[in-house]
Amino acid sequence: MTSGDNASKSTASEPVGFERHDHAGCIASALAAADAHCAENGLRFTPVRRQALEFLLQEHRAIGAYEMLDRLRDAGFGSQPPVAYRALEFLVAHGFAHKIERLNAFIACAHPGADHSPAFMICRMCQSVAEAQSEPSREGLGDMARAAGFQIERTMLEAEGICPSCAEKVET
Repeated sequence: MTSGDNASKSTASEPVGFERHDHAGCIASALAAADAHCAENGLRFTPVRRQALEFLLQEHRAIGAYEMLDRLRDAGFGSQPPVAYRALEFLVAHGFAHKIERLNAFIACAHPGADHSPAFMICRMCQSVAEAQSEPSREGLGDMARAAGFQIERTMLEAEGICPSCAEKVET
């Protein structure tokens, strides 16, 4: 998510998560966009779903379901696993969040409402995650899928490495 001056400069191809930005504005604009999308599409953006999205937006790192459950419990939303899983499923199903398979955790979508194939850069040191647009190859995987009669519904690329902040710490 970007906001303020960054909003006009950001595109779906720029990574979001490692660069410095107005994080409070980032969270506020993402929540407002989610509120508007749910209202326009008749979706129930319940308090627990909104709180789960807010927790995902607070940090640019993936959060596991049990960490989410702990945070939701501490916020007064109950302690049963379905509380977290249902909220996360809703957020993923409606494009507000992504599941990071490598970490078995979730992150807020940096480009909600956009039809995109995300690529995730995961820092192996601090677990921060940045999202960028990934253009699926028109050759390679797409050709193999067509040859096999397989219809690709979504593609996701996950890369593991070291983020700029951690790289800076390693160098010093």
